[in-house]
Amino acid sequence: MLLQAVLCGCLLGATPADTSQVDSRIGRPIDVFSLPDHDGRPWSLADVPDARAVVITFLGTECPIVRLYAGVLQELNDQFADRGVVFVGIDANRQDSAKDLAAFARELKIRFPLLRDEVNRVADRFGAQRTPEVFVLDHDRVVRYHGRIDDRYSYEVQRDRAERHFLADAIGQLLAGEQVTTPETELYGCLIGRVTPESRGSRVTYTDQVRDILQRRCVECHRQGDIAPFALSDYDEAVGWAPMIAEVVRQGRMPPWHAAPDYGEFADDRRLSSDEKQAIYQWVADGAPRGDREDLSRAPQHAAPAWTADGWQLPRSPDLVVPMATEPFVVPARGEIKYQYFVVDSQLQEDKWVQISEVRPGNRQVVHHVLVFAQAPGQRLASGEMGGFLAAYVPGLRAKPFPAGMAKRIRAGSKLIFQVHYTPIGTEQTDLSSLGLIFAAADEIQHEVITAAAVETKFAIPPYDGNYRVESRSRRAPVDVQLLGLMPHMHLRGKSFRYEARYPDGSDEILLDVPRYDFNWQTAYRLKTPKTMPAGTRIHCVAHFDNSAANPANPDPASTVRWGDQTREEMMIGYFDIAIPVGSAR
Repeated sequence: MLLQAVLCGCLLGATPADTSQVDSRIGRPIDVFSLPDHDGRPWSLADVPDARAVVITFLGTECPIVRLYAGVLQELNDQFADRGVVFVGIDANRQDSAKDLAAFARELKIRFPLLRDEVNRVADRFGAQRTPEVFVLDHDRVVRYHGRIDDRYSYEVQRDRAERHFLADAIGQLLAGEQVTTPETELYGCLIGRVTPESRGSRVTYTDQVRDILQRRCVECHRQGDIAPFALSDYDEAVGWAPMIAEVVRQGRMPPWHAAPDYGEFADDRRLSSDEKQAIYQWVADGAPRGDREDLSRAPQHAAPAWTADGWQLPRSPDLVVPMATEPFVVPARGEIKYQYFVVDSQLQEDKWVQISEVRPGNRQVVHHVLVFAQAPGQRLASGEMGGFLAAYVPGLRAKPFPAGMAKRIRAGSKLIFQVHYTPIGTEQTDLSSLGLIFAAADEIQHEVITAAAVETKFAIPPYDGNYRVESRSRRAPVDVQLLGLMPHMHLRGKSFRYEARYPDGSDEILLDVPRYDFNWQTAYRLKTPKTMPAGTRIHCVAHFDNSAANPANPDPASTVRWGDQTREEMMIGYFDIAIPVGSAR
């Protein structure tokens, strides 16, 4: 799911555009304009004099919400083409080339004209700010509707279906000679990457400060082929996204980090310092200046992590790569897909110790999550997410090695079971996900790492309850163990999550507090230093769920919600990684 994802590692976490602060676009006449399409052929508004309506959509090739709506726009084009309605897309992003736009059209099967507005001349004429942003012009080329397409996709929200079809309704009413009942709606999407003048003498430039900040905080996800929908690894990409970067940093949405600072110290803390934030704001305010071009040849002060040549997050090429199947799985365009299970023989002739693993989705657009279980010969696999898994892919999870001397074990002859959750995106897709493993020598391992969980499955969240409490607790630690990391898991109604250690002497300690849980970023909070948990310790978890209508991600506040696999249902799992001495009883 792209907005799990989205949705996704993307820079889409801000509030909707505040249309109250700008003049209404409704009633504005639009003069004739001409622009080239992605193949260089000219297109003019004068070319369609007989069109009863013209739908202009400002879009960008990398904006996740645009990509989700591309198929919807094509369907609407097909629906209204015979009724004299013309659809046109305009890309005004400085970071999008004609080649990018052509590839976008091919990939998403867009057949209506896609135009390049290289210097934002037409975007400025319309007053367009975001992508996707729609303008419906009547026969006299006066704006009669301005806003979003429907209410299915927005920041951090991806509904199964739209409830309000703003664009389709506006077109239908216009063709019927009626007044458009909802002429203007709030905008959700990416800010247009405009060409802006650079301030001379700016004290903050890309080469001097901003490149290092992006390398340190962002490029881990914002690189070619990773979870983020666009790269931020060079100036030409970053400058087009500069206004959006400032917006989501100011809103506290990026970089994604949801742990309260009061408890615990975590190795993967992504929070920006005040100085880093101010540097970004100043850079954007000054027109995102590049700085000295010669400085780009020097190595960044804070280089991003190295990746293998074939795109793995791993520090080197995997020792073993296991595809989930021999053939790709076909993901239908629509509908609810039950969890898919793929069983693969590991073909391991001896026990192996896994120092680091990575589940690599074959198609990030439709893969919501993957869990991989190792089933030893004669072992009965625990059901669902409650069993300790070998490896995982969820939005926001990064591949990191276990501390020295610690690893997970795969028994000789084990089967690897891939549990995959797919989310359709409106077009048929295929996926062939895989698992990459790097092994450690057996004589180097003193502690076996296990993913355990505190789980509660017996709950019923009442309709319209905005703060429903659920608690869970783990089994007692059989021996002294080392706590390595924590990963809370809930679905769309998840609101907050807290981990506590209940020690055998009766004392308690808060280990992690997530006051604002985000389903789109299921972070693994890795402790900076492993924490000793004495034998007899329990992990106690407290979660709250928001089943009210005020939760924008809530698919149905009128329902009673129980445990279930699908995102419209709920889960309450407090995963945690522990390391126990090799040979100890679990």
